[in-house]
Amino acid sequence: MPLFIRPSSARGRSARRVAQAGFTLVEVLVVISIIGLIMGLVGPRVLNYLSDAKVKATRIQIESFSSALDLYFLDVGRYPSSTEGLNALMQRPTSAASWNGPYLKGATVPKDPWGAAYVYKSPGDRKPYEIMSYGPDGANGAKGAAGYIKNGE
Repeated sequence: MPLFIRPSSARGRSARRVAQAGFTLVEVLVVISIIGLIMGLVGPRVLNYLSDAKVKATRIQIESFSSALDLYFLDVGRYPSSTEGLNALMQRPTSAASWNGPYLKGATVPKDPWGAAYVYKSPGDRKPYEIMSYGPDGANGAKGAAGYIKNGE
């Protein structure tokens, strides 16, 4: 087999190309700036969708609790008291003779999407019971994403 040897000038050019491969600092800074601008425009929108999704998940979970409470009412003849709370859906209260639960899946009552426990009150202000989540701020404030979420609202 013939052995091909490059001329020395060709070897020098390929060595220089390897040494010059890569990006300049200005090119890297321009790309980082463009990525930063895109994230500045897209980021708030994505975070807004995330907070809306948490509110919707909370409403769905409260509706699930309401269905379980209605089943509890059909079996026991009353809704759990405020002291029994939502735990009465998972563990038989001593005063519930015909309890046929658990009425929720899982070992414990789930927390709201912000990691806090749901507030259960029976009797409620205008209903037999109320289930509330105080939302991301954890205080009884405005309704919706910035404040509390209540069953039926």
